[in-house]
Amino acid sequence: MPIRTATEDDTDAILQIAQQSWKTDYPEILTRETAEEAVTDWYTPEQIVAELHKSQARILVAEREDTVIGFAHATWNNTEGEGYILRIYVHPEHRRENVGRELLEQTCAGLAEQGIERINAMVLVENKPGNAFYERFGFEHADERETIIGDEPHPENRYVLERPFELDGD
Repeated sequence: MPIRTATEDDTDAILQIAQQSWKTDYPEILTRETAEEAVTDWYTPEQIVAELHKSQARILVAEREDTVIGFAHATWNNTEGEGYILRIYVHPEHRRENVGRELLEQTCAGLAEQGIERINAMVLVENKPGNAFYERFGFEHADERETIIGDEPHPENRYVLERPFELDGD
């Protein structure tokens, strides 16, 4: 499965995958409107394009048959040696096909190339599949913080993986 750096042409696909993921992963805690608001708060087309042009950010997309089916968004700070996986989303119809794992592997490899020593991954506490994903690949729970979604506070877990980035899991 090809994984490549996202381009501006991928903006709509990234937005659709984020929206479908939120609807699937948070039906009990977020209304449809809140999920859509969160996606548009965090992923406007302008924000995606801006992230594509930042020197310390990368968005990767996974494709199957020329269709984007997942993406990973990471940033880093060379001074601190810290990397941040902000999102790994796979369209719900393509989960359990190792798409997330491949995006994670490529993201970790890219962060290693930048000299990053520690990767932080954030996931909402309520996202049980997301928490299990990072734990399965050897990330350790570091702490819990708060993030705002649709003007409402939600707890968010921070997971950490130290270099060398050797992913566990199946």
